[in-house]
Amino acid sequence: MQDNRFVQVAVNLPLKDVFDYAVPEPMRQTVAIGKRVWVPFRNRTMVGYIVAVLDRTDIPGIRDIKEVIDNEPLLSAEMLSLTRWMSEYYFCSWGEAIEAAIAGPFKHGKTTVRVRGTPDSLPRVPAGGKAADNILTEHQNKALTAILPFVREGKFGVFLLHGITASGKTEVYFGAIDAVLAQGKEAIVLVPEIALTPQTLQWFTERYGKEKIAVIHSRLNKSEKFVEWQRIKTGEVKIVIGPRSAIFSPLKNLGLIVVDEEHENTYKQEDVPRYHLVTAAMQRGRLDNGVVILGSATPSLESTYAARRGEISFIELPERIQGRELPSVQVVDMREQRRPGKRAVVISKPLEDAVGRCLAKKEQVILFLNRRGFSTFVNCSKCGYVMQCPRCSVALVFHFDQSQMQCHHCGYHSTAPQVCPECQADYIRYFGAGTQKVESELHRLFPQARISRMDSDALKTKTAHFDIFDDVKSGKVDILVGTQMLAKGLDFPNVTLVGVIAADVTLNLPDFRASERTFSLLTQVAGRAGRGAVEGRVIIQTYTPDHYAIQCAISHDYNSFYEQEMVFRKQLNLPPCTHMASLVLRSKSEALVGTAAEKLAALLKSESAKRNISFDMIGPAPMSVFKLRGYCRWMILIKSSDVLQANALLKACLQTWRTPAKVKLAVDVDPLAVM
Repeated sequence: MQDNRFVQVAVNLPLKDVFDYAVPEPMRQTVAIGKRVWVPFRNRTMVGYIVAVLDRTDIPGIRDIKEVIDNEPLLSAEMLSLTRWMSEYYFCSWGEAIEAAIAGPFKHGKTTVRVRGTPDSLPRVPAGGKAADNILTEHQNKALTAILPFVREGKFGVFLLHGITASGKTEVYFGAIDAVLAQGKEAIVLVPEIALTPQTLQWFTERYGKEKIAVIHSRLNKSEKFVEWQRIKTGEVKIVIGPRSAIFSPLKNLGLIVVDEEHENTYKQEDVPRYHLVTAAMQRGRLDNGVVILGSATPSLESTYAARRGEISFIELPERIQGRELPSVQVVDMREQRRPGKRAVVISKPLEDAVGRCLAKKEQVILFLNRRGFSTFVNCSKCGYVMQCPRCSVALVFHFDQSQMQCHHCGYHSTAPQVCPECQADYIRYFGAGTQKVESELHRLFPQARISRMDSDALKTKTAHFDIFDDVKSGKVDILVGTQMLAKGLDFPNVTLVGVIAADVTLNLPDFRASERTFSLLTQVAGRAGRGAVEGRVIIQTYTPDHYAIQCAISHDYNSFYEQEMVFRKQLNLPPCTHMASLVLRSKSEALVGTAAEKLAALLKSESAKRNISFDMIGPAPMSVFKLRGYCRWMILIKSSDVLQANALLKACLQTWRTPAKVKLAVDVDPLAVM
């Protein structure tokens, strides 16, 4: 019998090691792997997580734990394995990975919270959604025929479900979940945005009943998160729905993970631990012997590449359900829409006319622009001054409703100027368009229309996403204007027209994924049209109508886009043909950060030579957005065909490297953006 005299504890600090503590005699029968403990750390007391129980230690003079917090382990063996893998793959501490995996109240050592009512997460929408569409198509049946043997045998498997918009991917999810529940197992359904939660909850509660479902998302307060966590952990819940963090739900008998809209960049965590949900979902599926379904109308190039190489299974749904046609697409060349001497065109005449016809027929319209605010920059036409954020090297955006200039990176805001801050002239001009300007223009063109906006500015209140969803679904909104969250799987049957205000917004970013994101956004947002009885129509406004990303989106041709984009990726040895890791150094001192970046690059080269590890390195160089939140930033990019070798090289370097004072280092494995 183990003596339980010592424990190894992980803490939420950027330290790679776990720490040994002695267990006082009275606590030896209560310590267990997965429990939380209060431990002394330096000059304070912290929550720690027991990751091992020992009968001996080689470390002299270790300190005692102060208290065992939990009666039962908070973390299962599978969750500890998942977080351990995450810490090693994504270069964070085990404690940081664990803290990402548990609900907020538990991070502070709490065992109970004051509960006020039940979670405000249940759908408040009328019945009659996906649950009614139970007759499967030939392609849906074929998909389930491939998936269900893995579910029934309890075998790990990953399936890429490539289904065009409105092809019935949700019914395939339902079929797989039915099989999982029949075996007494559980499922996680992941969505890319909180804004999709009301719709997804509607479909699943109609199908399975609300008592079997829990929802996890960041808009829940502490007591609501606590209640949902406890419902999941005690086995009351069979299906968990939520965005990225729902992958850590403490289900005891997980059989299925569904990642809906798997291509979305919101599945990548920006802060430590910088994990990608798709990769983490596959790892959890492997640990739990579960099935993982990656669903999308525009799969990421990484997923399609893996499927074509036979690393994961491929399933296709090539037709819309009930024989519905894909929407027709019209491109408006905005170079021909300019009005000399007049204000810039926001809504072209063809789009204006189409909106008017829809309103006359009591049909709904979605207008998409992936840029919030009113004007994208403010300029003095006399001296050329552009208002910039004092903390970031980006232009400030004008927000009309607050009459403020705002930075979308750091949150800085200031009063909109009446005269130029540089030359004091009153030649201030507002350029560019955001969702607020589109909304304003619509009110001018269609004063009787009921218009709503769906962007991060409009969704600041806890229930805003439910309220907007309710209003559109019930017909209280004629025109919905919004950013990329509109492209993410929303299903409004009365929407017959989708207008893309500026297709070039994402195309011209300094990012190698710009074409992929543009194609995906255009295809996805186009798919919001014609999901009911009336055929849909899409109008795309662009200054570059001949670009292959736009041409392929017009014809809904994913395969052609993939082939053309992969030529570019192979030529430049970019993902998915290679793996990347970025090392970002930042400091308030421009000189310090540049010197540190040069030294780290030299260390990488010398370590790779010692270990005979081949890799390509880009940089070190200043980042395109050089200054962010007051910090100057340099980047080193590493490319390698073998991610494990690249990670081994990084690990060796970081064990040797000592980050200079006043310089911070962030490592991002498989980054989505390198700007």
